[in-house]
Parts: sequence; structure tokens; C-alpha cells
Amino acid sequence: AMAPGKKITARIKRTLPVKGPQAPTLSELMRWYCLNTNTHGCRRIVVSRGRLRRFIWILLTLSAVGLILWQCAELLLNYYSASVSVTVQFQKLPFPAVTICNINPYKYSSMKDYLSELDKETKKALETFYGFSEGKSKVRRSVNEWNSTGNDFFKQIPLLKFEDFSKTATDLHSGQKRKIEGSVFHKDSSIVNSGDSNDIGFQLCDANNSSDCALYTFSSGVNAIQEWYKLHYMNIMAQIPLETKEKLSYSADDLLLTCFFDGLSCDKRHFTRFHHPLHGNCYTFNSGENGTILSTSTGGSEYGLQVVLYIDEADYNPFLVTSTGAKIIVHDQNEYPFIEDIGTEIETAVATSIGMHFTRSRKLSKPYSDCTETGADIPVENLYNKSYSLQICLHSCFQKAMVDSCGCAQYAQPLPAGAEYCNYKKNPNWMYCYYRLHEKFVKEQLGCQQICKDACSFKEWALTTSIAQWPSTASEDWMLRVLSWDKGQKINKKLNKTDLANLMVFYKDLNERFISENPANTLVILLSNFGGQLGLWMSCSVVCVIEIVEVFFIDSLSIVMRRQWQKAKKWWNDRKRDRSGKGPQAGDPERQGHDNPVCIDEDLPTFNTALRLPLPQDNPLPRTPPPNYSTLRLETAFTEQLPDTLEVGQH
Repeated sequence: AMAPGKKITARIKRTLPVKGPQAPTLSELMRWYCLNTNTHGCRRIVVSRGRLRRFIWILLTLSAVGLILWQCAELLLNYYSASVSVTVQFQKLPFPAVTICNINPYKYSSMKDYLSELDKETKKALETFYGFSEGKSKVRRSVNEWNSTGNDFFKQIPLLKFEDFSKTATDLHSGQKRKIEGSVFHKDSSIVNSGDSNDIGFQLCDANNSSDCALYTFSSGVNAIQEWYKLHYMNIMAQIPLETKEKLSYSADDLLLTCFFDGLSCDKRHFTRFHHPLHGNCYTFNSGENGTILSTSTGGSEYGLQVVLYIDEADYNPFLVTSTGAKIIVHDQNEYPFIEDIGTEIETAVATSIGMHFTRSRKLSKPYSDCTETGADIPVENLYNKSYSLQICLHSCFQKAMVDSCGCAQYAQPLPAGAEYCNYKKNPNWMYCYYRLHEKFVKEQLGCQQICKDACSFKEWALTTSIAQWPSTASEDWMLRVLSWDKGQKINKKLNKTDLANLMVFYKDLNERFISENPANTLVILLSNFGGQLGLWMSCSVVCVIEIVEVFFIDSLSIVMRRQWQKAKKWWNDRKRDRSGKGPQAGDPERQGHDNPVCIDEDLPTFNTALRLPLPQDNPLPRTPPPNYSTLRLETAFTEQLPDTLEVGQH
């Protein structure tokens, strides 16, 4: 006996027609799908009469499918987009760190012992090329070895003046003409050229290969002399210990004359010194090193930082710097002050007011943007011991490449572990290597620009600068007298207004602007948009999508695999029969269908046309047996019959 559950299953199989994945061919599967799906367009393709109407429905359905795919692709592409929101709130703001440097890094009077030979060569160049002479001045000699080392250095890399469109140049050191070999780089425009009669420059050659040279030329003599001077200057400064350089630069008492913050007096104890390779001793107000960060609760110039700086123009190095004043930079306490890149210059004899607007920005990291949270995912060592920034990464990357390629570190950037600054005593080839490497860095051939990324979070102070004459003509006399009296013991001379700079840094308002990125799309919104597109163009739902996946992928694959299996099985059976020499058996279950020539219309045949259908030639199908006449007995479908129908049945 069969179990009840199996009986029900067998009865369902006998009752239901063959549909869906049980269809023998793909065309029948597609027809079954179009007749039973909820997408109206597919159904209209099958049931429509006439080729034109069917073609129109095919075109409309395919257009709707194309629009759905296009719109859904747009939704996916825009999924990782971000919307920017700006929030402004009024509150008590932390005051930023303000770093101040004198444009002249070291007192020229203290540096003459180290720079005497370099200054002598520079003055000689001015006299040779331009006829400039200061007369016979006594050159101070140092007890150290700077001069002897410098002489050899100047002979190897002298200033050159080029002849008219030729490969000859006048050597400054010897005064003789020499032949120049190597590619020529025009430093003023970064364009390779052949040099002309007005060009001045210098030649750098590989110490290991004297034929490999690069010639750097300048159309301006001022730029040429300054670049040549800085080249030798860095070589000299790299050999001086840090403690000595700090003594050669300006102290806080030298630089700061007066100080006020938030209406209260301040002094050098509120400033933190740090030594910058290119700007000497710099001083940072509100550095936060003692754990305290000052804040302000009122905007306006009276409640910010006000300092008077002593510049001392008379003690400037005439060949290293050509402007007078100070440089400042406003930054966060955890940021390194790149004053050489983004510093703001302060003029002397004027009052400079710098109003600030504070903005905090936050960007979304991957996959929304290519930024980094902390820089931990960047394969570049942070040499500055400050929070990550793009500039820190670029400078650290170049310094690492400098150490790897040249064997020493560039003077203007921090030292990596185990490295030392380049100088001609230990690294005679460093200048040629540095210039070649810097050329690759500018052309983005070192890979630093590709490795380094922007920081996702950063703070920014937008600065608005205004200046006014200071001190005024009316107050100049008494103000300079008072300042000279207050600082007379340390300055030992009468102050001049061109030696002073007045600086005010303050919040223009206490509105903190917070710019943030937020995901423009979420998974819920994305699915809702998908559903809207499916419903708009195809009147379809998620269940319909699952049905499409089932029919077009699972069922279609099943039919294709089944047909391939049947072909393989038939091929195997035919091969076995060929080997055994037996012909095909009449009782083979595998029969091929055929088209009936009578059925030339799509309409189903009527009873009369069905009788005229010819039978197949081979293996005729069994005819329908005659009916059992006992089954023709009429049985009423009603439980109760009317009396008149019973009487008729009896007759």
C-alpha cells in the first residue's frame, strides 16, 4: 500500500500539466514563463494577436528592461557618493598655536666665522660678473676647518657665466674659460635649453662618473647667486651641531618685545622654542606642551594675541635673504608648522592684523574617498612626530628616498633613524644626487604623490590680513623711546621703526564651522530605489526578480544540462549497439517528434481537422480503445432531482 503523502504527490503529478523546469525545451519554458509571470509585458508578447502588435510589445518590454538596467547601474555607481553638510555653532573656541620666526635664521654677526669664505666667493662673483665692489674688507678667519673645506668645495662647484650659444663658460673661481658638458636645465622655467649669453649657473657632476653632469642655469643673476649661495650654505650648516646653531640664532628675548593675550600680559614663558633648519629658532605661542591649551570666549582684535617683534635688520645675511620681517603660521597644536611652505610674511614698520575663521572638516574614508584616518595605512615613516598630514608624508617620503639613493639626509628635513645630514666631507656626491632626486620628485617619478593621501580629518584657520602704518607719525617718537628704554639692556642701541613689527592674531567671530561628509545612500534607500524602478517600468516586485532568476538561470540551466545528458546517453547507447551489431529496437523509448503538415495555423485543430490528421509512418501510436458502454450511464450531478426529470428518465 502507498503512503498517503505519496498518493497525494502522485495524484498532483498526474493532474497538473508539465510546466516550468519540467518543460522539455527552452522555448516551452519561456512560453510558460510569459503566460504565468506577473510582468504584464511578457504576457502580452505571448497572447497578442498579429505580428505588429507582438513586435510592439517586444520592443516595449526590451526598452523597459534596458531602462531598468540603466537606472539600477546609476544607483549602484552613486551608492558611494557623499553629501556635504555644514554646521555652524557659536561657542568658546580653543586658540590655535601661533609660530613666529624671523625671516633671517641666524645672526649674521655670529655666522661670519662660518661663512667668511663663502661670502668672499660671493662678493668676488658680484665683482667679476657685475663690477660690484665693496672695497677691501678684512675677512675674518675661523680656527675651525670650515675655510679649507670650503675652498676645495668652491673649486669643484664654482659659479659659471655662459658664452653666446656655446658650450664654454667663464669660471668664477679661476677666471678662465672652460668647456661645459652635460644636459642644461633652466631653473627659472624648468625647461631644458642650451643656455644663452645672459645665463649664470653652476655645474654638478657625478663624483663616480665625471662625464655625467647636469648644468643648472638661471636667466636672473640674483636667482643664480642665491641658489648657489644656499647650496654651499646648507653644506656648511649641516656640519654645525644643533646646540651651536641654537645659540647662533635669535633668543626669545631678542625676538619678543611685548606680548598680550586676551587683554592680559604675557611673556616668553608662554612661548615654546623649536629649531627650524631653514628659519633658525622659532617660537610657538600656545603650543600645548605643558598640557594646557588657551581658549578665548570673545572675538575681536583686543582679545587675541598681540606681540611686537624686534627684527634687527642690520644683522641680516645679505646673500641668504632679500626681504625683511617675520614669518608666522597658525596651526593646531598637534600639527607641524611648515612655515617654509605656507607661512605668512609680516612686514616691518606696519601693524599687521590677522583675523581668523575656524573650520573643522571631516571626510569619509574608503570607499567614499581616498583619504586616511591616521596615516597608519601609508607605507611611509612619519619623521616629524606630529599628527599625519599630506605635507608630512611627502617630505618624509622624499627624505627616505634621499637616504636610500644618496646615503645621507637632506638638511632641511628631519633625520631618519641612523642617518646623518649630507656634507661634502663625508658625501662628496650628495649635491648632484639631491638635484637629480628633487627633479624626479617634482615630476612625480618617485611615487611619493601616489603613495601619500590626504587626511580625512583636519582643522583649518582661514586668515584675513590687513595692515596699517605703525607707529603713527604722532606716536613714533615716544613709542620708540619707551621701547628702547624697556629693552635697552639687551639691545644696546636706539630702536628704528624698520626694526619693529606689530602683529595681532584674533578670532573675527566665535562661529565654529564644521564641514562633514555623510553617505548620500544607505542600503534601505538603495533597495527602495530598485523597487521603484522595477515597479515603474515592469510592474515587478522582489518575488518577480526571484522568479526571473529561477527561470532564466536555474531552470534554463537544468533544461540545457538535461538535453545534453540525453544526447550523451543516446550517443553512448548507439555506440554500444554499433559494437554489438544490433539494430535499433522497436521498443526504444526515445522517439523524435515531427511537425504535422496539416497544422499550418497557430489555432488549435477542430474535431473535424483532427480526424483528418495523418498518422506517423513508423511506429504508429496506439489508437484510443472503444469506450466501455457502462461508463456512458448518466449520473446526476445533483443530490436531489425534480419529479418531472425522474418521470422522463423512467420512460
